[in-house]
Amino acid sequence: MASTISSLIGAAERGETRAAQALFDSLYSELRQLAGRELARNSATVSISPTTLLHEAYLDMASQGGPSFPDRARFLTYAARVMRGLIIDHMRSRRAHKRGGQFEITSLENQEAEPVMDDKALTRMSEALDELAVTDPQLAQVVDLKFFCGFSFSEIATIQTVSERTVQRRWDKARIYLHRSVSADVSL
Repeated sequence: MASTISSLIGAAERGETRAAQALFDSLYSELRQLAGRELARNSATVSISPTTLLHEAYLDMASQGGPSFPDRARFLTYAARVMRGLIIDHMRSRRAHKRGGQFEITSLENQEAEPVMDDKALTRMSEALDELAVTDPQLAQVVDLKFFCGFSFSEIATIQTVSERTVQRRWDKARIYLHRSVSADVSL
C-alpha cells in the first residue's frame, strides 16, 4: 500500500490528474479521520462537519499546486496544516463582530458550558508553530505528525529514521518552545 501511495504521489506531482484523484480516493478515509480529530480539538468553536472540512482542504490544496510530497506522512502533515488553517479561518469569520460573533449562545440546561478556545490563542499557537518550522523543522514535523496527524512516537521515529526516544525528546522540546512562545504574548 505504501509503495502504491508513493507512486501515486509521484504521478500526481508530475501533473497526472487521474493519479491525483486516485491518491485522494485511497487516502480519503484517513484524511476524513484526520479532519475529525482536528474538529474534535476545536469542537466548542467550530460548527462544520469533518467531510466539509476535508473537501474544503482538498479544494484548497488542489488550487495551490502545493509542494512535493515524497511520502504519505509528509502529505498527511501538509493536509493537517491546511485543515488547521481552514479551522482558524472558520473561527475568525464566525466570531467576526459584524456578524455578532462576540456573543456566545448557551443553553440553560444543567450542563456546564465547555471552555471555548480563544481564536487569538489558536492563531498565536499556529504562528508559533510556523516560527518553529523555520527555526527547527524537525521539531515542527514532530508536532504536526503527533498532534495533528495522530501518529505514535514509534511511527514518527520510523518516518524520521531516528529512535523513539529521540522523537520523545523532540516532542518535549517543541512543547516547551510552543508554550513559551504563546505565553510570552499573554499580558498579565
